Amino acid sequence: MPFPSFPPTDASSTPPRLRLLRPLTYWRRYERPEPPLWRTVLLHTSLFLVTLLTTTLAGAEWMTGKFTFAKPGLTAPEMLRGLCFSLPFLGVLTVHEFGHYFVARRNRIRVTLPYYIPFFLGIINSIGTFGAVIRIKEKIFARREFFDVGIAGPLAGFLVAVPLLIYGFLNLPPAELAIYSSHEAHQGLTLSRPLLYQFLEYWLADPARIPHPNELMHYPLLLAGLLSLFFTALNLLPIGQLDGGHILYGLLGYRRFNRVSPVLFLFFIFYAGLGLFTLNSSRQELLYGAPVYLLYLYWVLGRVLPGKRRTLMLVGGMVAAQLAVSTAFPHVQGNPGWLVFGLLLGRLTGIYHPPAPDERPLTAGRKILGWLMLAVFVLCFTPSPFR
Repeated sequence: MPFPSFPPTDASSTPPRLRLLRPLTYWRRYERPEPPLWRTVLLHTSLFLVTLLTTTLAGAEWMTGKFTFAKPGLTAPEMLRGLCFSLPFLGVLTVHEFGHYFVARRNRIRVTLPYYIPFFLGIINSIGTFGAVIRIKEKIFARREFFDVGIAGPLAGFLVAVPLLIYGFLNLPPAELAIYSSHEAHQGLTLSRPLLYQFLEYWLADPARIPHPNELMHYPLLLAGLLSLFFTALNLLPIGQLDGGHILYGLLGYRRFNRVSPVLFLFFIFYAGLGLFTLNSSRQELLYGAPVYLLYLYWVLGRVLPGKRRTLMLVGGMVAAQLAVSTAFPHVQGNPGWLVFGLLLGRLTGIYHPPAPDERPLTAGRKILGWLMLAVFVLCFTPSPFR
């Protein structure tokens, strides 16, 4: 491998000792060695343990109604109930990430171990984590490799989440034991149930023991399984470089996918902001909220089409369409919470997929599996997971 070229300098103005050290400086910059194994293991293990703690605290709060920061001192049985949520939930998450990891290694693609992302606010409705990610450390050269690595994680996690739900439905506690003292604390919160969850509930569960939607957070296995389905569907969104984006890119190819993905992204943002502002909104809402929303749309949609003029036209069309639908159907509401995820898609991960040097189509078996996983997305996705 050739050395990098050094920038031109005036040799007469550089001390001899610094001239001797300059190649060493560039070697450290471009040929930095890998960190020692013990440091890598310590980092990933520490992140996992911290995430296990935060998800356990979050699970305990879901099931007891206690705010850890406001009322510290959860008892051992309460922490154990939180652990009954965190272990299966992190188990599905871990299987998902190692599905990506092992398939990438099988294809001789250099990747890192999973980085778990702990997140805990000490409030009810937190789940204690933002998930986990692995970092691909080199370029992927084949459309098939993008597909294989992308589908491996959701497929592996899905194959664990479904048996988890099946076990949870077959082992529901008796109705008289399913009433908790914190019922009033969660009376206004409902977790939406996707189609697959409803099917398993109808097929497997004893009708006399089925929990009310407001009480689902008191059933740790069902809560872990339901959230696992939701995160599986989130990763399967067929946009950009999400797992679902890799799958649809493998199915359609570079050109067709990059025509479909921005359209899906526009529908996603359209739904997220639907009903946020209407013709009946107060003057104060329009004065303080509308400019922020317009700036958000301009910033996020700027990645869809090049040029400021086209972006402004796209923002205007989006707002006009949302106002028209809200006026014609006043009861139709979107979910503003998706705007945050739309920001991550539009500005960080991107809504387009890079091309692969090897664009050969997938085999018939991979195509069937890919379309089946997109059907799984439909069965697991809920437009409003929390109501």
